[in-house]
Amino acid sequence: MLIEKYELEVFTPPCDPGAERYAAKAHIETDISEVLPYLNATLRGAIYHPGANALTWKKGGRNIAFHSYEIATSNIEDREGAEKEIKGLIDLVNRTWERRAEIEPDTTTHQRPTPMAIYKLLPNTNCKQCGESTCYSFALKMAAAQRKITDCPLLTEQQYAEKLTELEKIVIEGPAIG
Repeated sequence: MLIEKYELEVFTPPCDPGAERYAAKAHIETDISEVLPYLNATLRGAIYHPGANALTWKKGGRNIAFHSYEIATSNIEDREGAEKEIKGLIDLVNRTWERRAEIEPDTTTHQRPTPMAIYKLLPNTNCKQCGESTCYSFALKMAAAQRKITDCPLLTEQQYAEKLTELEKIVIEGPAIG
């Protein structure tokens, strides 16, 4: 186990005092820098910053940052949710570390595609079959890692095969863990 002990800090972000949302940090006693390339290889849409020894990731509308001695997350409803979220992230780090022999570490820095780049490769029918009102709203959520390519049912149709191939090239959708 890589992380055995941590100190939890839950707070209202200083940029949004009085907000009904919370942020949380786990202050870790152990340097987790070595696990970051493994997380980079396994977390869909993660961005690794080797020079800063940091990895950022968007998950379900939350911004998550892994640093050498800290894990931070934002946009949480309440203190109990913050505690649960941090525990889940600690467990994710520990599971990834335990499985590191099975994972090819990735030290490259990936860039998230822009919403416009994604939009240009969608069917652009505004069919609403994905649950979004427009293809552009779908693209915005995909860029924020809140939607997956497979959430657009039209992309499986033969007429969109070329767009699907191009979209798969720019969108990082590796296996999700946690």
